[in-house]
Amino acid sequence: MNKLVIIAGPTAVGKTNISIKVAKKIHGEIISADSMQIYKYMDIGSAKITHEEMQGVPHYMIDEVEPSEEFSVAEFKNKAEEYIQESYSKDKVPMIVGGTGLYINSVIYNYNFTNTDKDEEYREYLNALAEEKGKEYIHSMLKEIDMDSWERLFPNDLKRVVRALEVFKSTGKTIGEFTKEQEKNLYDIPYDLKYYVLNMNREELYDRINRRVDIMFEKGLMDEVIKLRNMGYNSNMQSMKGIGYKEILYYLEGNISLDEAIYLIKKGSRNYAKRQLTWFRKDPRAIWINKEDFKNEEEIINFIINDIKNR
Repeated sequence: MNKLVIIAGPTAVGKTNISIKVAKKIHGEIISADSMQIYKYMDIGSAKITHEEMQGVPHYMIDEVEPSEEFSVAEFKNKAEEYIQESYSKDKVPMIVGGTGLYINSVIYNYNFTNTDKDEEYREYLNALAEEKGKEYIHSMLKEIDMDSWERLFPNDLKRVVRALEVFKSTGKTIGEFTKEQEKNLYDIPYDLKYYVLNMNREELYDRINRRVDIMFEKGLMDEVIKLRNMGYNSNMQSMKGIGYKEILYYLEGNISLDEAIYLIKKGSRNYAKRQLTWFRKDPRAIWINKEDFKNEEEIINFIINDIKNR
């Protein structure tokens, strides 16, 4: 089975530098798993890798879509799998590197992204019915077909109630049965997975995040956001809701001061790092690499390379 290497971790932990050095030693090619670096023109705020930093290592899934476009996890999975096969065809080792857990999981879990359980028309009908007859009426529809969901969900949780009804209509299964079926073969993937999560002392990580935000402003983050706004990109777009972009747009609209915007970007980035760490801890296949357990970066790189070759 062909190897697939994952190097994940929270924002600002140092994934880029380590992944480049590992890639050069194992003839790797890198597929970025970053929900912001996927967008064109959004370079500073996404801490996008530069051509020089790539050091000749091919990178994919960077600058793939316009900021005005929506980009789904299913699309990431399809494109990433194409690039993985392309790497194998060149006798290279594909490496997925990034911090967007959903993107990574779409490839290393056997998720089914087909639309067999989706029925947009029925969903719209249920939402309209809720407007007309109330959320309690929609909730009561669960009682005959899915007692578990009826007992577990409240009428106010309309989105989940509608989802449970929609799944039953499309598949004939309760949402619990459908989810269990999806989870049965979650780890059944066609790769020899080598999964590493970089981590470091929380205080030091937060300091690095704060410094990174300051550096982004020094590099011209404000000008980048103004340019994007002048190009017609706005706060309603998925891309412009990213940390660093939404706060500056808020400032430019006169809602907060610049100091408040900087504070919110730093705080949002720190909270995001915390969520990333929680996310990666859920996968038992991941090998955690605490940077303070190693003398230097070279030791970390050697550890990863030896593990890839010998395990």
